[in-house]
Amino acid sequence: MPLAAYKDLCLDAVDPRAEGAFWAPLLGWELQLLDDGDACLREGDAVRVWVNRVPEPTTVKNRLHLDVNVATVDEAVALGAEVVDDMRRWTVLRDPDGQLFCAFVREQLQQRPYELVLDVTGDTADAHRVAAWWQGILGGNLGDDPRGFSWVEGVPGLPFEAVTFSPVPEAKTTKNRVHVDVRSESLGGLLRHGATLLRRKGDGDIGWTVLADPEGNEFCVFTP
Repeated sequence: MPLAAYKDLCLDAVDPRAEGAFWAPLLGWELQLLDDGDACLREGDAVRVWVNRVPEPTTVKNRLHLDVNVATVDEAVALGAEVVDDMRRWTVLRDPDGQLFCAFVREQLQQRPYELVLDVTGDTADAHRVAAWWQGILGGNLGDDPRGFSWVEGVPGLPFEAVTFSPVPEAKTTKNRVHVDVRSESLGGLLRHGATLLRRKGDGDIGWTVLADPEGNEFCVFTP
């Protein structure tokens, strides 16, 4: 049984309103500007993405990034993205905050958000290990690709097809500007599963706990 349920995605940005205005049409969700200067992206009544203000600019490649389906790369560029690398199957771009993401050109756009990709330091076995750890948190189905990456798909409530875990040579060096929020009935269960407690935070009547996965990637847990 999963230890938690996927809640939403959070993006840090120096200018949340500009970042939200970029991602809302690209993902096909509605932009809502908040009174505190932050923003969120909604799909009906559900908040899919929170865009939160931070003072520090992007300095390194993030450990998590989004893959999106597009009709043409030009639509992302017209919204303010910059092409970084044109690969054979996808294009690497940089969003207005400096975050890298990948665009996949599809003839038929059935779902704009494609997948969330998490970099894992090490090799194929390391990517599988972290994928299996997250599958224990969120449920879904674990898969491996002979090309060297792993994924978790079929996660309840996930607005993407999958979370993909890709091995990279570099280590994590700074706080991620992209992270997931989850709901859980048992903080202790997550800690026993191997999560690390970083800090507790609160905003009025709402409180949450910041944990890290075995790779040091931050995620927030909302408990009853």
